[in-house]
Amino acid sequence: MARAGATPNRATMNTPRRRRVDTARRDELLARIEEIFLTEGFTSVTVDDLTQRLRCSKATLYSVASTKEQLVIAATKHFFGAAAEQIEDAVANESDPRKRITTYLGGVASAMRRNSRAFYDDMVSYPPTAEIYGRNTAQAARRVHELIDDGVDAGLFRATDAAFAAQLVALAIDAVQSGILLERTGLSAADAFGELGDLLLHGLLRTD
Repeated sequence: MARAGATPNRATMNTPRRRRVDTARRDELLARIEEIFLTEGFTSVTVDDLTQRLRCSKATLYSVASTKEQLVIAATKHFFGAAAEQIEDAVANESDPRKRITTYLGGVASAMRRNSRAFYDDMVSYPPTAEIYGRNTAQAARRVHELIDDGVDAGLFRATDAAFAAQLVALAIDAVQSGILLERTGLSAADAFGELGDLLLHGLLRTD
């Protein structure tokens, strides 16, 4: 039995709870920061702006990340990570290999529609976030290639068509990421991914 006035047990019981509350608060702040950046971009948003709008101190804000630059990186990573998880959940619920491809690319398009033009321009202009975007678009190309291969294995796509389609998708996604395709077509990144999915479903991969 602990001595009267001793507090070790109370501290032991309270510490996990405090840690959970702090984590929840950080997650909430990160989600709100992400939404602000996605809507307005991040170049013009200052730390003072964030503390005022989130009604928190700088110390609280820096519990999420230690600098504004790290806040930007954390929010960008969170955006792509959460989007990837949602997209893969949707793909897992689709059994038709053809529709799995369009579900995946449609999910990418829906996620990218959350990006304002200001955020997209900031993201591709700032090297750390441009690198995050590049990694994720490269992963998207690999994932679509895998989904096309699944269609070949299922006997739905001819291997020659699939090989051509996989290369076309890789080139198109690379052109979206670099901005060349967007500049030449006037499409947004979201619209480009959506159009690519429609192309694959309604023409390129049909075998009849």
